[in-house]
Amino acid sequence: MAVEPLRIVLYSHDSVGLGHVRRNLVLAHALANQLPGLTGRPVTGILITGTSHAPGFPAPEGWDWVLLPGVGKSPQGYLPRNLSLPMDELVSLRSRLLQGVLAGFRPDLVIVDRHATGVHRELESALRHARADTAVRVVLGLREVLDAPDAAFTEWARFGGARVVRNLFDAIWVYGDPAIHDPVASGEIPFSLRKLIRYTGYLAAGRPSISGTSCMDGPYVMTTVGGGSDGHALARLAVAAQVPAGLGHLVVAGPQMPAEQIQDLERNARPGVRVVPALDDIVFHLRHAAAVVAMGGYNTVCEIMSTNVPALIVPRTESRAEQRIRATCLADAGYLEQHEIGTLTPEILADWLATRLGSTVDRRRAVLDGLIRVPQLAAALLQSAVVTGVAADEEEASIVDVPAAAKGSAARVAV
Repeated sequence: MAVEPLRIVLYSHDSVGLGHVRRNLVLAHALANQLPGLTGRPVTGILITGTSHAPGFPAPEGWDWVLLPGVGKSPQGYLPRNLSLPMDELVSLRSRLLQGVLAGFRPDLVIVDRHATGVHRELESALRHARADTAVRVVLGLREVLDAPDAAFTEWARFGGARVVRNLFDAIWVYGDPAIHDPVASGEIPFSLRKLIRYTGYLAAGRPSISGTSCMDGPYVMTTVGGGSDGHALARLAVAAQVPAGLGHLVVAGPQMPAEQIQDLERNARPGVRVVPALDDIVFHLRHAAAVVAMGGYNTVCEIMSTNVPALIVPRTESRAEQRIRATCLADAGYLEQHEIGTLTPEILADWLATRLGSTVDRRRAVLDGLIRVPQLAAALLQSAVVTGVAADEEEASIVDVPAAAKGSAARVAV
């Protein structure tokens, strides 16, 4: 008799950039590759996203995409990205779609990225119905830095705070190392939720290169600005910076950078600079760069942390304090350097590249094996009853200790 596959749903609301969906995608690959060995059951899944760029990324075998009508952000808050609808109608439409997916697919596990109930609580009804009708386990996945504490507190309060999370979620997985940044101690996560939290380590180690082929003819330095929607200012400085003799400069503009901005980069680029909108194998190119300049998004930083390449982070200064906090904590720990975009010049960038040439950075003290730990946590959650009381405290201590003990692990995750 065939074994019934485990059914998994990963949700990301996706209003700006590609960070949420990229994080869920790398988790999907890790779960698909490792859960069958941990549970004895194959895995099938759905990635729910709000960005039309997402289906361009390869999903694991046995997985598929559900694309929600998009939302964007303005100074006044969320708004429809494409549809000519009032926002409340768009939220209602997305909510009904979400409820239909969860009711029809009947997942064993749902992992929600960052926003516990989605845009304007669009996911809440779907989660409540799923928990009432099935034995689904629900996890809130959080990057290690949310925002400045006051801003984070406001967001928690907006959807009902810790009470709603305790009612809807079985666990909170924080994708970071609390020795570098602890969002509970900083006030970004309510203290009352601490018993639900498991620190997984960064989703960094075990990201092998896919193609093993470079798009550059010789040695190079590299600049990458994530999705690219707000990366033009840094990329513009990078293409104007002089790089050390004998090196090329690969500038990855991001698939969301507008075409006219990419054309501007190409017009103003120094000789030896190659501007590309995206790479099929960014991990390979990061590992083989002589030095890296990047914005401070979670996924980009994880990819950098999986290498020993010197890195200069130029964090986003608009919208959230997240990237600045992340860059500061990692710089304080000695894993990278940072510089504010407002005072950065092509000359400063050129000097940094020249002085870091030939150096490496040892990042092995950080807990980087979250892509191994997350499937282990998922298997435990799926195979056991919800742990409460004293047992929860005991499990919390043991789980936090496991990644630290595995810092030197050479295990790899095919993604």
